Amino acid sequence: MHPVIESDFDSLLPGKTTENGTDRRTALKVAVGVGYAATAMPIMAQTAIKTPDTGLVTGTPVFEVENYPVPFFYAAPAGKKNLPIVLVVQEIFGVHEYIADTCRRFAKAGYLAIAPDLYARQGDAKGYKEIAKLMAEVVSKVPDAQVMADLDAAVQWAGKNGGNTKKVAVTGFCWGGRITWLYAAHSKAVKAGVAWYGRLVGASSALTPKHPVDLAASLNAPMLGLYGGEDAGIPLTTVNQMKDALADAGAKGNKAAKASEFVVYRTAPHAFHADYRPSYRKDDAEDGFKRALAWFKANGVS
Repeated sequence: MHPVIESDFDSLLPGKTTENGTDRRTALKVAVGVGYAATAMPIMAQTAIKTPDTGLVTGTPVFEVENYPVPFFYAAPAGKKNLPIVLVVQEIFGVHEYIADTCRRFAKAGYLAIAPDLYARQGDAKGYKEIAKLMAEVVSKVPDAQVMADLDAAVQWAGKNGGNTKKVAVTGFCWGGRITWLYAAHSKAVKAGVAWYGRLVGASSALTPKHPVDLAASLNAPMLGLYGGEDAGIPLTTVNQMKDALADAGAKGNKAAKASEFVVYRTAPHAFHADYRPSYRKDDAEDGFKRALAWFKANGVS
């Protein structure tokens, strides 16, 4: 695999400047896969997992989508080809250390894991200290169509760099959990998806025209939903809405919808997999990750 070298990266990025005067190129390079988002404080250093990169190749290259260079983090077993691909979709906090480490965990399991910075055009999530401001100035301005195109490009890059595009999975957390459902309905390349506590219902807008509950009949791959029974932001009533939508779609002939499942961890809050935050629940997180790997294997990804 051949990551883009820094000089190439610099030449590709637009010469924009952030509010504090930092060159946009530098801001994006620093943003991907390094450190933690300020909005996610306090960091629980005693629980944050650090997966060694021994035996792995990792990098932060870019791919272009409509002439815009999108940076990403990837990890894969060194020296291996024809690897199954897993798209790892970020939380609202962007592609920071936790997402990079999740990629390394998948790489240790034999995957080429790739996490594109899906906010690259809108801003650096790591630079924000307030969630409300991050949501208003960055997250709310990210179109679903842009995200789908960036994930498509990530699959294409992976296919040219050691990945097998006939074995593609997608998984995501929080904001990325919703995107995981959407991408499974968008891409015919996906064979399986695992959504971690992603919103299932919501108001439609020009940038977010549909939500998972609206797309049950369009799923191209079976989905496993991993949700917390004590998630204050995602009521179990919405999980039940999604179950009903999947059952209806399955009854009408959508095999992926019929095969989809949910696991609800009854005492888990939102973000129970995020090992660097107080919401982390070790047993549920480890069980969910094992289930994700088993789900991908059962559906022909690995």
